[in-house]
Amino acid sequence: MKFTKMHGAGNDYIYVNCMDCNIEDPSSLAVKLSDRHIGIGSDGLVLIQPSKNADFYMRMFNADGSEGSMCGNAIRCVAKYVYDNKLTDKLNLDIETKSGIKHLKLFLDKEGLVDSAEVDMGIAYLKRCEIPMAYDDSSKEEMYINKPLYVSGKRYNVTCVSMGNPHCVIFMTDKVNKTNLDKSLDLLDLDKIGPDFEKHPIFPDRINTEFVEVIDKNTLKMRVYERGSGETMACGTGACAVVVAAVLNGISDINQKVSVILRGGVLEITYLDDGRVIMKGEAVHVFDTEINI
Repeated sequence: MKFTKMHGAGNDYIYVNCMDCNIEDPSSLAVKLSDRHIGIGSDGLVLIQPSKNADFYMRMFNADGSEGSMCGNAIRCVAKYVYDNKLTDKLNLDIETKSGIKHLKLFLDKEGLVDSAEVDMGIAYLKRCEIPMAYDDSSKEEMYINKPLYVSGKRYNVTCVSMGNPHCVIFMTDKVNKTNLDKSLDLLDLDKIGPDFEKHPIFPDRINTEFVEVIDKNTLKMRVYERGSGETMACGTGACAVVVAAVLNGISDINQKVSVILRGGVLEITYLDDGRVIMKGEAVHVFDTEINI
């Protein structure tokens, strides 16, 4: 199987051109190839397929084999792959995902290759039924903005947002989060904390969890524990959810670009007053090769 390794802000996937072929059991293949000790090593597997409704279709699988609905970092790399490999000459692309069609604008370097892309990530969903969240507390409010959530006996104030996949955002500031977060963002043990959030019964489809340090209203620093993959270097939909949550909590301003600093790089996110979220970030080619499967 020929494949390409790419990353967006350190969020790395294995990309396979499936325009003229099929991959049998991609879920099991994702588990096998993503292992960083005995496989290629990645956050998952991405298949680039034909679409009847858009220019291309992106299908993505997490490192544990579960199929994801959307990945903001992966979709930029898909755009780079199809343009750089001359599968299209369009600088404005529509790519279909399980969470709908996403619109992308591509930016080229001096060699004529894609080095970054801007993605219209669509509407941010805020209702519990859209995230989804169960009703297991006394509150029956439709939105969960700066509300308490008890995880392993500890209270966190959280804001929940769906960007086509579910996110739970925790701000590590006294202004927003009244719980006792006794460690800095860099010292948090996400491998210990993350699974407790991911499998919390209030989230029937599991959850991606973001811990956020506020630098200023236009700069946020974030770490993420992704369902099915663990802590990753970056999460595009997570960065979008973080900026939406920041606006909802009065930290950042609507219609203003916010830099989100992740462990693997920086993404530029704007939450628009019509509910859409725009993301811009790098797309980086690592290598091309093949593997016996």
